[in-house]
Amino acid sequence: MRLSEILSEELISISLQQTEKISIIHELVDILDRAKKLKDRDAVLEAVLKREDIMSTGMGDGVAIPHAKTKGVDDLVAAFGISRKGVDFQSIDQQPVKLVFLMVSPPEQTGPHLKALSRISRLMHRKSFRDLLTQAKSSAQIIDAITQEEQQYLSQ
Repeated sequence: MRLSEILSEELISISLQQTEKISIIHELVDILDRAKKLKDRDAVLEAVLKREDIMSTGMGDGVAIPHAKTKGVDDLVAAFGISRKGVDFQSIDQQPVKLVFLMVSPPEQTGPHLKALSRISRLMHRKSFRDLLTQAKSSAQIIDAITQEEQQYLSQ
C-alpha cells in the first residue's frame, strides 16, 4: 500500500482555508465527504475529534496526522491539506502545522491503518520533502512528489 494509491487530486487542498485545528479537521473531513469516500460523515468527524482529544496528532516539524478508526468508512481513506499560515495543533515541538494528513479506516483494518501512519511518518521525516510539499502549487504536484518520494525512499 502506497500513499499515492489512496490519495488523488480531489482529496488534496493546497490552501486550507481554516485557521484552527478543529476547523482544519472539519475541512479535511468535508473533502473526503465531497469525494464520496465516507459512509457516515458525522461518525468520521466524531471519531477523529475524539482521537484528537486523547492526544494531539501534531508530530512536530510542521506536520499533523489526525486519524481514527470508525465504521463511518468502508476502506482506508485519506485527505491531505496545506495550511499556508500554519495552525496550532499542540504539536510536540510547539511549532505551527502546515502539512496535515487526515486518515480514517474501518475498525477491522488495523494493519493497513498502522502501515499508512508509519509510511506518512517516514516520508515526513525528510525536511527536503516537507519543503517540496509546502511549495507545491497544485494537487498534481503533491501527487507527483509523494509518488517520487515513495519510489525513491520506501520499499513496498
